[in-house]
Amino acid sequence: MGIFNLNTLPDTDDDDDDRLDTSALTGEPSTPDVATEMTPPRLETPGAGLPAQPPAPPPVKEHDPIDSDPLKTLELKPKLIEALSTVYDPEIPVNIYEMGLIYDIDVDAEGLVGVRMTLTSPGCPAAQSLPAEVKAKAKSVPGVTDAWVDVVWEPTWEMSKMSDAAKLQLGLL
Repeated sequence: MGIFNLNTLPDTDDDDDDRLDTSALTGEPSTPDVATEMTPPRLETPGAGLPAQPPAPPPVKEHDPIDSDPLKTLELKPKLIEALSTVYDPEIPVNIYEMGLIYDIDVDAEGLVGVRMTLTSPGCPAAQSLPAEVKAKAKSVPGVTDAWVDVVWEPTWEMSKMSDAAKLQLGLL
C-alpha cells in the first residue's frame, strides 16, 4: 500500500497486463497500451548534448607593442602591480598578479600602459569582466594616461606560473 509501480497495469482478469514495460530499458518499441502511456519519458544524462567546455573566447584585439620607456616603466610599474594585485578571479582567492595571469606590463613615455594577460582557462566565466577590471585599475594609477589589455592564449597558463605565495595560499606548497 502506498507504493505504486506505474510500469504495470492494475490487476485485471487478463494475465498479459501484469508484464512490465521494458521498452525504455531495451530501446525496442512496444505496442502502445496503458502501461506505455504511464511510463515516464526517458531522460538524457545531464549535459549529454552540451560541449565539455565552452569554446575559447576570441582574443581581444591585440595591439602593437608599446615603445616602452625605461624611466616611465620604472616609475609606474610598481604602482601598476599594486593596483592589479587588487583584482581577483571570482573563483580563486588569489589575486591575478600572484596567479601569474599578468604576462607583461609596458609603459611608454606618454603614460600609455599595455598589459598582456591570460586566463586560467579559455572557458573562464570571468573572461569578459577580468580584462575590463584590469584596464580600469591600470587607468586609475596616477601618471597613466590610457591603458589597453590584450588577452592572449600563448603561452598557455599553467600552475607553475603562480608565485610561491599564491601556491602557499592555495595549499599547494
